Amino acid sequence: PGNPRHTNRLINEKSPYLLQHAHNPVDWYPWGQEAFDKAKKENKVIFLSVGYSTCHWCHVMEEESFKSKEIGEIMNKHFVCIKVDREERPDVDRVYMTFVQATSGGGGWPMSVWLTPDLKPFAGGTYFPPEDRFHRVGFRTVLLRIAEQWKENKDALLESSHRILEALRQTSEIHAQGQESPPPSKEVMDTCFQQLSRSYDEDYGGFSQAPKFPTPVNLNFMFTYWALHQTTPEGARALQMALHTLKMMAHGGIHDHIGQGFHRYSTDQHWHVPHFEKMLYDQGQLAAVYSRAFQISGDKFFADVARDILLYVSRDLSDQVGGFYSAEDADSYPTTTSKEKREGAFCVWEAKELQALLPDPVEGATEGTTLGDVFMHYYGVKENGNVDPMQDPHEELKGKNVLIARSSPELTAARFGLEPGRLDALLRAPRPRRPRPHLDSKMLAAWNGLMISGFAQAGAALAEQGYVQRAAQAAAFLRTHLFDPDSGRLLRSCYRGKDNSVEKSAVPIQGFLEDYVFVIQALFDLYEASLEQDWLEWALHLQHMQDELFWDPKGFAYFSSEAGDPSVLLRLKGDQDGAEPTANSVTVTNLLRAACYSGHMDWVEKAGQILAAFSERLKKIPIALPEMARATAIFHQTLRQVAICGDPQGEDTKEMLHCVRSVFSPNKVLMLADGDSAGFLYRQLPFLASLERKDGKATAYLCSNFTCSLPVTSTQELRGMLSP
Repeated sequence: PGNPRHTNRLINEKSPYLLQHAHNPVDWYPWGQEAFDKAKKENKVIFLSVGYSTCHWCHVMEEESFKSKEIGEIMNKHFVCIKVDREERPDVDRVYMTFVQATSGGGGWPMSVWLTPDLKPFAGGTYFPPEDRFHRVGFRTVLLRIAEQWKENKDALLESSHRILEALRQTSEIHAQGQESPPPSKEVMDTCFQQLSRSYDEDYGGFSQAPKFPTPVNLNFMFTYWALHQTTPEGARALQMALHTLKMMAHGGIHDHIGQGFHRYSTDQHWHVPHFEKMLYDQGQLAAVYSRAFQISGDKFFADVARDILLYVSRDLSDQVGGFYSAEDADSYPTTTSKEKREGAFCVWEAKELQALLPDPVEGATEGTTLGDVFMHYYGVKENGNVDPMQDPHEELKGKNVLIARSSPELTAARFGLEPGRLDALLRAPRPRRPRPHLDSKMLAAWNGLMISGFAQAGAALAEQGYVQRAAQAAAFLRTHLFDPDSGRLLRSCYRGKDNSVEKSAVPIQGFLEDYVFVIQALFDLYEASLEQDWLEWALHLQHMQDELFWDPKGFAYFSSEAGDPSVLLRLKGDQDGAEPTANSVTVTNLLRAACYSGHMDWVEKAGQILAAFSERLKKIPIALPEMARATAIFHQTLRQVAICGDPQGEDTKEMLHCVRSVFSPNKVLMLADGDSAGFLYRQLPFLASLERKDGKATAYLCSNFTCSLPVTSTQELRGMLSP
């Protein structure tokens, strides 16, 4: 609105989510000392609302409750109200989500929590309707009840909050028991495989019925399980489950067939009707997974999907300076004159729209066939819409179609009398001329790390140098805008400013464990794709800094946040691989790679200590930690160093490198010994100086624990040696 009736102090923030609430009639505060002091001075309960800018139900609760003048007056009278962007402050989100999940059995966003003035939680939930509905208590009622309880029973609430916090502290503690060893990899891998197999959907792929999430950690686990069991029926099944899931996802409505990229998750078993937001962390992980699927299968289909994802990110989630934006919203205006946003409006179609857009006759097809006929048949478009009403409780998609590949290219071609090879060119529609969804232009170190890995791994596997260059551009962006060279530390976030500038908060948020872990992983991936040693040097520096800031020397493993912030009541260790892998899972492999590139064997010891700390969980329910289960196998197998001796510009060297990059081998690291004895890698690993080219040709050595095999100059022989 041009002249908003209300403006609160969130107007001074940078987070797109906080700015969305800057004109609510609620006296919102950002998380910080000013709000805490006010709560203590006025002896008021804190109402903490946590969400993110592309969260559909966060929008709903804002429209229904936070924009209500009456509810705003209740909130302002009885509470100190704080808004938190969970993507900016995952540490705050994690503490209170642990409480909500423990006390309600569920969680999600928006998260609504009531705290004592000293920040201890005593009541909480997620979305509340504004008024009492059916069997659900309304937000207005909850606010008034809690205000009354605080007035009448404050001491009981304080005592309760203290007991709750102590219970959370005890139940959330993760540490190694005595001299516990890392669990045996065979037991962990086999149990995880069996647990995932039992949850697998034979028809549509995926590892649940509905809702269905992409969950790349499960697919990466299956690829590693296959690589280590290639000749067994279990190995074949692992590969079949992963590839079938990836194909069904790519055919489904969760994949944007016109605008590219993947939506957040499917609300149904068939991957058809998604929640339409698009998250950067999904694109980064899925680009890497589809690239691995191509490496393993050689099927161009998977390479094309990886390219599709990277096209979307390059076009719609890329900052001109080089970073990657966080997300696109699910909700948007159906037309330029619409007054209300609707979920999926940018991505869904009416049959008559497509007929009008694609009226041209198809040459060589059955008489009377138009482009629209072919397109609508292939993508399952129906006159009255193809969305099951059960998946559309608010009737936002009534009469609309979510595109899903319902027919094979061969059957579609046969139906219209076409050659199958012509179909790809016919299955294209213009991008919709509709208002775009809201873009969250916040740039996070962790998610940029995941996306750099996606570009780097795709560039290596698909032999696309442009992708490697894009990864390097983003890494340079991180070093310029999200790294403080004076302290040697990462920052969490920066923001798109005016005229393509990059802005930071007045008090920048320091990086969390996940920022270090995903950026270090990205830099290792980028080194292997580019062989530029600067990235390796920075990765090892960040690993040392991560150890200093987050390592738990008593219980082992890394805390998610650093010590020293009194407003974060618990230092937690994530124990579940979900939409993103938990940081401790990824850091096991990071530490093993760091040891291979540096010779610092204490990092191998740390990797083992992390596995020991999570040993009980890995033995009992490894399905909760598939990425860490995968890392357990790599730890016990020992990473192998593939050292290529040769001129980086020589064709024979390039062939060797292409051979290594085209093979999926989860327990290898790649390095180039190019004779530069003054280079960073030679200083770290003096044994590289003893490796020589054989007969003047590019030569490969397979090394384990810094002891190398006989030299190999044949790519065929090298390919055989790379099998796990």
